[in-house]
Amino acid sequence: MAATSPMTSQTRNISFSSYLVTPAELNEALKKNPTSKISTSPRVIPLCAAWFMPNDPEGRKGIDLFRQSRIPHARFFDLDGVKDHDSPYPHMLPTCETFAEAMSELGIRRDDEVVVYDTAELGIFSAPRVGWTLRVFGHPNVHVLNNYRLWVREGFPTESGEPSPIEKSKYPVPTYDSKLVIAYREMKELALDYGKEGAEEVEILDARSYGRWAGSDPEPRPGLSSGHIPGSKSLPFQELLDPETKAYLPKDQLREVFESHKVDPSQSIISSCGTGVTASVIETALGVAEYGDPNLRRVYDGSWTEWAQRVKMSDNLIKKVQS
Repeated sequence: MAATSPMTSQTRNISFSSYLVTPAELNEALKKNPTSKISTSPRVIPLCAAWFMPNDPEGRKGIDLFRQSRIPHARFFDLDGVKDHDSPYPHMLPTCETFAEAMSELGIRRDDEVVVYDTAELGIFSAPRVGWTLRVFGHPNVHVLNNYRLWVREGFPTESGEPSPIEKSKYPVPTYDSKLVIAYREMKELALDYGKEGAEEVEILDARSYGRWAGSDPEPRPGLSSGHIPGSKSLPFQELLDPETKAYLPKDQLREVFESHKVDPSQSIISSCGTGVTASVIETALGVAEYGDPNLRRVYDGSWTEWAQRVKMSDNLIKKVQS
């Protein structure tokens, strides 16, 4: 994944060298770019993407964790709010207009450097999805913090309580980069052709747990069948993270994970999961590892929740591992 290009020193004191940013790098950038109400120069904006599964055993909510502990001057991106509200599926990408309105409400300008982060409790989880969303809508300077758990452990500053009021911006309505997204109709065509002579060869990587992929464990959303898309491979996103810090593994170890799952880097690679959130953990890892052609990587936005609700039983497109 290409790093964003730093601007000249006259307008920006930022030198992030890669898409993933360490706590030390973010802290240094924030110190060099202090918050100012009068400056019109590009800023470094920490963007909290805290989100928990609907069946979280502790009933935690992202906004509550944001209020409890956050990077100073961070803003909160609501994954359950910034979406396509006309879709029956949980986290479909918003319209260009909805995205621009959300960024305006967050006070983010198009030339700001945005660093998305998760919670200390979960580590890398939902931030890659929000980072990917900003990329889909063409925000020029986007990064993901690796990660907030380490930010807290390493003693960098935090704040709590109700955040200060945000001065709205006028974020322009962006364009939508369809090359980063694959929709249901094309996914269905790939699945129907799977295994047939002359069919397009793709790698479909499923970030859910093996049990959900295999069809032996239930989905967290009641009434939804578990199982997998024909031809997909189980690659639980946790395999891409350090088991203790829940930060991304180093580049060479990420490559080893993909190689161990026999992911062919010469093919198109599609990442999927439950609702498109942790699929982005895989997508980001592919970029960090420089694994595969970045022009041939996409995320299935609707993921399993859309798939299991839309395919017909007669199509035989929900596969399970026979015990």
